[in-house]
Amino acid sequence: MTVNQKTATIKVGETTQLTETVTPADAADKSVTWSSSNETVASVNASGLVTAKATGNAKVTVKTTDGNFTADSDITVTDNN
Repeated sequence: MTVNQKTATIKVGETTQLTETVTPADAADKSVTWSSSNETVASVNASGLVTAKATGNAKVTVKTTDGNFTADSDITVTDNN
């Protein structure tokens, strides 16, 4: 499994779309869940859309539903000035 952005820097109030690639391509179950290590800094919805909330750092993780595979993206949120 991979994620399209290993790192991203976004400003408070902005969003960025993360997408996952589940391998193998013919995997029986490609469903995933997204989570953020710091929801105060950056939240992520079920489709991988990251919203910057406050300055700081967060790790966004996508995990296969069976939990066997994960991929991470390191998110840095900066002030919007």
